[in-house]
Amino acid sequence: MIENIKPMDIEKRSFEIISELLGDKILDPQNEAVIKRVIHTTADFDYADNLVFSEDAVAKGIDALRNSCDIVTDTQMAKSGINKTILGRLGGTVHCFMSDADVAEEAKQRGVTRAIVSMERAAKLPKPCIFVIGNAPTALIALHGMIEEGKLAPALIIGVPVGFVNVIESKELIIASEVPYIVARGRKGGSNVAAAICNALLYQIMR
Repeated sequence: MIENIKPMDIEKRSFEIISELLGDKILDPQNEAVIKRVIHTTADFDYADNLVFSEDAVAKGIDALRNSCDIVTDTQMAKSGINKTILGRLGGTVHCFMSDADVAEEAKQRGVTRAIVSMERAAKLPKPCIFVIGNAPTALIALHGMIEEGKLAPALIIGVPVGFVNVIESKELIIASEVPYIVARGRKGGSNVAAAICNALLYQIMR
């Protein structure tokens, strides 16, 4: 039966259905809003199991946002999906260097991906950053390398690249690191998931 729902109530009803379909599944209260936001975005209940969080990752991410941190994405799609109105009120900005001509040229000359050069560029930003990675495992690999070398200390890494080559391995590098993280274990993810996680943090601040 088709439900007659006012447009303004569709999201609320969607989250009610998500809670109903989760049934007896118990979610960590700290992480529940993030998990349900991702399920809402994807209609994929696997995320109730494959999203993994470092200790207090959500609280640390929210605290960083409240303190005007910036966000770095690996795709324009993730950048466009993040609620920049809320972020702007908090004093933050979203950066994505992937489409910059000089990034593309340097990547070509060095024989590396644009994601690697973009992360190196982001590491030079003056403010603490949350890194929101939904597409490029090489971005996570580059971040891990800079963290290990002491060149970077992210406020949080949202690591949810989707795909088959180095995807699982790159995520496990971040999970094994000592930085705060939210990671979608396995092959699933994407820019929409990355933006959804980021927005789940922002909405908890402004609710």
